[in-house]
Amino acid sequence: MQTNSWSSYFLLRKDVTFLNFGSFGACLRPVFERYQQYQLELEEEPVRFITVNGPEYLKQSRQALGEYLNCAADDVVYVTNPSYAVNIIAKSFNLKEGDEILTTNLEYGACDRAWRYYCRKAGAKWVKFEVPFPLTTKESFVEQFMSKATEKTKLIFISHLTSSTGLRLPVEEICKAAKERGILTFIDGAHGPGQVPVDLTAMGVDIYTGACHKWMMTPKGSSFLYVKREHQHLFDPLIISWGYEAAKPSHSQFLDYHQMQGTRDFSAFLTIPDAVAFMKQHNWPTINAACRKLVQENASELCKLLNASPIAPVNDDFIAQLYCATIKTKEPEKLHHYFFDQYRIEIPVMPHGDKVYLRYSIQAFNAQADLDKLFDAIKEIKKSTSLIEE
Repeated sequence: MQTNSWSSYFLLRKDVTFLNFGSFGACLRPVFERYQQYQLELEEEPVRFITVNGPEYLKQSRQALGEYLNCAADDVVYVTNPSYAVNIIAKSFNLKEGDEILTTNLEYGACDRAWRYYCRKAGAKWVKFEVPFPLTTKESFVEQFMSKATEKTKLIFISHLTSSTGLRLPVEEICKAAKERGILTFIDGAHGPGQVPVDLTAMGVDIYTGACHKWMMTPKGSSFLYVKREHQHLFDPLIISWGYEAAKPSHSQFLDYHQMQGTRDFSAFLTIPDAVAFMKQHNWPTINAACRKLVQENASELCKLLNASPIAPVNDDFIAQLYCATIKTKEPEKLHHYFFDQYRIEIPVMPHGDKVYLRYSIQAFNAQADLDKLFDAIKEIKKSTSLIEE
């Protein structure tokens, strides 16, 4: 259960121990209230909101996001989720037969499927680096990963923090190594902003997508796509709409193409300045640090209970506010429901490849008592059911 003063800032049910912030996040109460104000303004005067006020609101929102990510506001456009952003890039990426895209075997399923589809269509290769567990150092990971790049590698696509394993990957070092070899980089930062520092200029990344509705705590369906200016002309929108051959073109074709794609409620995008201001007001890096500490201090206990070996060193290089361990179960979906139905614990049990991972997420409202409840539940489930095997 939510057990500290931060609980009042979230709308989550008080009877649920919420250890799955990583999946869909949870919106801050004051940000959600601002969201509803925008929605009310939209319904009170839809024409003016969409055609007059909305574009200015979007500009202000992009300015706040650009400052937060240390990039130009005109180099980001809003999308509903990172999978949407990946499809924008994958559909337009100029792949030819024999070209290669280098990735890992830990990528998010939706993104993995999108790239496989477009690679097959072009006769290109989707090359997966099999991440060797346990990891040892960032330097070793980068060396092994980059050894799979060839003269045919046109793009590196890799997660900032992986979904199923929660690992933080050394994307800054990979971007640097890729640049030295003339390879474009695309980072899936769904779990990045709000959990770890994201400085897009310092990173030197070519393309980056992030979810604001996860660790930045905005309403669902608010994410962004960043493309370095020199590459923006390469990518068409998924939907051709008013921005193509715009009647009143702006200073940026990138914005014209991707910002307005038909009637929809874009209120969620507009709340990002409120979320950024909240994090700044509450010195969010100190919250992140406290969450990391709680995550890392409990990692060994989770591994011990599940008879699992750590897949990476438990330090800031690889572990932020997510931690996972392999769990032996033949019924992951049933086990997930069992945690919730019997203990009111919301935690993912995720198959990935030939493994299943139990992953906890820690946000400001979590406390040691939440993880203690999880550990007690695991002990009871092992004793009373066959859902968790030794």
